[in-house]
Amino acid sequence: MCKFPLLGSVLFVALIAPCAFAQSSFAPGKGQTPAQQQADQSACNSQAIANSGYDPAHPPVVAQAQPAPVTGSGARVRGAAAGAAVGAVGGNDVGNAAAKGAVVGGVVRRNKNRAAASNANEAAAQQQQAGMAAYQNAMRGCMEGRGYSVK
Repeated sequence: MCKFPLLGSVLFVALIAPCAFAQSSFAPGKGQTPAQQQADQSACNSQAIANSGYDPAHPPVVAQAQPAPVTGSGARVRGAAAGAAVGAVGGNDVGNAAAKGAVVGGVVRRNKNRAAASNANEAAAQQQQAGMAAYQNAMRGCMEGRGYSVK
């Protein structure tokens, strides 16, 4: 089981994905001069940033959500109560069963907190990827509208 599934997503978004678009080139289709192409790319870049809200020169930092602590959630108390109840019904040592229940309750809460943090991190990475895709589509559409082909 991979304990860092988001790390791969974040690294892809932060390092690899912007490079993939940076390697795209625009070929003039209507005899534009290099100076005109540079001016068109600059204008399209500004327009793509305005339309998408994503700036590839300053991509948003993907915040890493941290799992909430187990303390104060009541999970250990509920686990201890459940353990004591099971111990009492089974005729076992209630104190020992309560202690085991508290541990299990804490572990269950910790796992839920980790899952919630992982889901939040994944959503943030997907949001950044969507912004980058919107920028790329806007840039491509602008340049094609000005008579360039994307390579």
